[in-house]
Amino acid sequence: MLYHLAQKSIPKGMNPFHATIIAYLIGIVLCAICAVAYPGGKSLADSVKESNWAVLALGFGVAAIELGFLLAYRAGWRISIATIVTNVAITVVLIPVGIAVFKDQLSLRNVVGLAFCILGLILVMRD
Repeated sequence: MLYHLAQKSIPKGMNPFHATIIAYLIGIVLCAICAVAYPGGKSLADSVKESNWAVLALGFGVAAIELGFLLAYRAGWRISIATIVTNVAITVVLIPVGIAVFKDQLSLRNVVGLAFCILGLILVMRD
């Protein structure tokens, strides 16, 4: 909730990239503090060496999400609708990926729930 309230409240005149940079700097500081307390035994340098393509892709994805919501809110999307639309839409996109790549399985209950989500998305978008 804090995330979306903050995104919606960023001043409209502020450069969205600057807002994201500032937010990430705060996040980096908080993560650095937490990393010291987290039991793991590996250094940051070890973790950098262990990183793969997924960590880089995550960075791109996170930045795209941050800027996407910020720009959507600036374009007039309502806070009560934007999250519903994005979550249902990404779920629909990820289902075939989950099945094909990760061998996920859907139960009949999952399929019925997905149908309700899609119906809800259609109803929400008509508003």
